[in-house]
This record gives sequence, C-alpha cells and structure tokens, in this order.
Amino acid sequence: MTVLTLNLYHQRFVPFRHPSTMNAIAPLCRHTLRSSTRLPQARQLQRASLLTSRPRHPQPASRPTSFPTRHYSSNTDNMSFSNTDTGNKPADPYTATNIQDPGLKEKVEDLVNFVSRCKFCMMTTETPNGLLASRCMALAAKEGHGVDYIFHANSESGKTDDLAAHKSVNLGFLNNSGEWASISGTASVETDREKVHQYYSPALKAWVGDLGDGKHDGGPDDPRIVVIKVTSKTAQYAVSRRTAIGGAIEVAKGVLTGEAAQVNKLRHLDEQELQTARS
Repeated sequence: MTVLTLNLYHQRFVPFRHPSTMNAIAPLCRHTLRSSTRLPQARQLQRASLLTSRPRHPQPASRPTSFPTRHYSSNTDNMSFSNTDTGNKPADPYTATNIQDPGLKEKVEDLVNFVSRCKFCMMTTETPNGLLASRCMALAAKEGHGVDYIFHANSESGKTDDLAAHKSVNLGFLNNSGEWASISGTASVETDREKVHQYYSPALKAWVGDLGDGKHDGGPDDPRIVVIKVTSKTAQYAVSRRTAIGGAIEVAKGVLTGEAAQVNKLRHLDEQELQTARS
C-alpha cells in the first residue's frame, strides 16, 4: 500500500512504499500537518512584532524640484551654485592656484598685448528671437587705452540686426597655446563717415564687393561699410606664466601629485577698473 508522507524540507507530499511503517509514521504526519498549518500564522505574528519594534528611520527632507535663481561670482569662495561640499578645501583648485590680482596697469597691459597678438575673435550677439549667434571678426583698432574695440561690418549683414535688438556682446579671443580672453560689453553701430574713413582699409572691398553702381563700390563712402565699437564692461583672461615645456612639466606633475597645475595668470577686470583704464 502506498501512502503520502510530508517532506519536511520541501513541504510537499511524496509517495511512501513501505506499508509496514504506516503506524510508525502516522503520529509524525499528524504532528507535521498541525505544525504546517500553524506556521503561516506564526510568521505573520513574528513579522508584525518586528514591524512594531523596529526603530523608525527619519524620512529624508524633500528636495526642491528646481534650483533657485543664482548669480555667478568670480570668487570661488562665494560661488552661488554648488553641487557638493568640499569642506575647507578649494572646490576649484585650478582657479585658486592660478588666480592673480596684480596692479591695474599690469592687468590692462597684459590684456591689451594678448588681444593685439590674437587679432581675431568670436563676437557673440543675441538675435532678435533670443538666440545666441557667434561669428569671427577681425580687430580693426582699439580705443580707450586699449580696452575698447573697433570692428568693420556690412550694415546689411545679420549682426547689425542683432545689435539693433540687443546691445550686449561678448568677445572671445583664443590662441593655439590655450591662452584666452573673454570680454563682455555693449556694442554700437556707427555710420558716421568720418569714423568710417578713420578706420577704413582697402581690404574691405574683398568682403563687401563692388556692385558696379558707382555707390556700393567697397570704398570708404560705401554706405554699407560701418564701424562696430565695443565698450568693455568686464574682462577675464588667462595668459601663460611658463614656457610650453615648463607648462607641460607642471601639468605632468599635477597628474602625478593630484595638485592643480600652476600654468596661467588668471585675471579679472571689473567695470570700474576698465573705466579707470580709459581715463
């Protein structure tokens, strides 16, 4: 006769093929069945006990869904946007290591010399529909002791439409050594022929062309040729403090030691300093 016994490990019935042992195992089966029916109840009681006795962890504070409006500062100790906390260590080691604030004369001279060597820059304007647009511009001249900048332009090009809608511009200078300058200011489009004659270059004819009508000939009296003057409000720049080999050694040392490379003279000129430089 075959009976079913309860496998205690897997909680399932399996055939048992020894009839002579039925009487011996019957009490065990009955005990096991009673225990198995009580097991879910015991587990539920135990789980409820754990839930009530388990210490409650404080709920994390709700996080803002967006960052508040912030204003950037050139001072790394007072940055208004932060994604972490570095304690008493500088969060921006490059800036902390390379920032300099020498006398105004030195700061202005180094900026003027760098801009003069670069010659070309990217002028960024805001389009009438609010987008940013950049184009390469050749520096024609400097005014205000070197801190204001003159460019030639075609009055019928898109940049003059941008400046008619928004006066703010940025000039970005960069050379192949990684030195750079970022100058923010306001631009004006000057059509005065005396001003145009002052800065006119015959090379402009290659850019505006001669339309053959005796008026739009690419000469100094061509009404399409205008001057854009950028009056600087702030300037930031970085020029090398070492030779190319010295800079490479400093960078390699930084990779090995984890210390920020001291390779540039990082400087800032505010609006008041630029106004003083003009006087």
